[in-house]
Amino acid sequence: MKRDRHDGVATDLRTLLRFPGFRRLLTVRLLSQFADGLFQAGLATYVVFSPEEQTTPTDIAAAMAVLLLPYSLLGPFAGVLLDRLNRRQVLVYGNLLRTLLTTATCLLILSGVPDWIFYLSALSVTAVNRFILAGLSAALPRVVDGERLVVANALSPTAGTLAATIGAGVAVLAQALPRTTGAEDALAVAMAGAVYLLAGLAALRMARGLLGPDPTTVVARLTTALASTARGLLLGFRHLAERPRAAWTLGAMGVTRFCYGALLVMVLMLTRYAWGDGDGDGIALLGAAVAVSGAGFFAATLVTPWAVARLGRLGWFASCAALAAVMVPALGLFFRPVPTLVAAFLLGVVSQGAKIVTDTVVQSSVEDAYRGRVFSLYDMLFNVAFVAAAGLTALVLPHDGRSVPLLLGVSALYAGTAVVVYRLHRRAVSRETIASGRP
Repeated sequence: MKRDRHDGVATDLRTLLRFPGFRRLLTVRLLSQFADGLFQAGLATYVVFSPEEQTTPTDIAAAMAVLLLPYSLLGPFAGVLLDRLNRRQVLVYGNLLRTLLTTATCLLILSGVPDWIFYLSALSVTAVNRFILAGLSAALPRVVDGERLVVANALSPTAGTLAATIGAGVAVLAQALPRTTGAEDALAVAMAGAVYLLAGLAALRMARGLLGPDPTTVVARLTTALASTARGLLLGFRHLAERPRAAWTLGAMGVTRFCYGALLVMVLMLTRYAWGDGDGDGIALLGAAVAVSGAGFFAATLVTPWAVARLGRLGWFASCAALAAVMVPALGLFFRPVPTLVAAFLLGVVSQGAKIVTDTVVQSSVEDAYRGRVFSLYDMLFNVAFVAAAGLTALVLPHDGRSVPLLLGVSALYAGTAVVVYRLHRRAVSRETIASGRP
């Protein structure tokens, strides 16, 4: 049976690639998200490793805010505008606009302008990203049939994420080149601009009306639609508040995301000052940390189904948080590369394991009519917690990244999360026992 099911998925994937519209839309996604990875990693490494700047945790917090907050704040409202614009044109002109904005950012890097001008330019690029990604998702049902839409929804974002990861890796390699004239700082950003241009040109291969929306569809006034979206988020929050299991799990996920963000800032400062002194070795160590953490994410997808079958969903979440509570000080207090890389892998496992559980709990606890709105809130919480961690860490982290209080504080947060989630788990088990009538 498993072989038959896998063969069916493989057949669907081959069939999807026979749809010309799907192939072309996937090409735009891969190019666009590859460029996203280039730009975001190039921006991050410039902020952290620029030899002309003495980077501080505050600089890192500002960079994270630029990279993540537009996704959080604009995401729920992007669809309102996309329902009024030709989606193919959004992909064409959005990518062309990002080419211009990225070129401007590149020139600002080379010019050594004040930080606020640089961040404003970078913010403009990442703000456009939200509309591009929303447009890619909204257009998908227009290029595949309903029977294979689920497979297409699984394939496209996964392929895009992989493309973004590869782009980030290419950016790290570019930033690790010998730094002589300073031009290497702008290389990854310049490459991103070129790939954005390719993505825009690739979108031109699709017919103007292929991706919708249907011009005959009557939509509400823009102000009415925006107000409706805001009310929908509020209703989603109220619906979530009526489901404490999902709400508490989401809150626990926010705490673990906060912890991960704080530790990432610490690792950035360690690679910048304690281990590499801003040279290629530091960038290489940062790239290694990102790679092993990504490997941990992948390992979690393999381990989590097995662990959930034995411990239960919340039992596995609690175990992940408990493992992190022990592992963070046990490995982190050395403040050395090898133990930190081991910790990065394990953190990848526990962070992704907890996220998989959270996704499942929310999906199973929230009514279908509210699921989209609740996941919009989830997305906002996920990114805001990360940025908040960077901001608060900037207040306490020393210049070289070595902070025993930070590690102990993060460990305490993980431990508290483990206790709370384990209690939720025990309550769920007790309710199931009572419902089944078992002694």
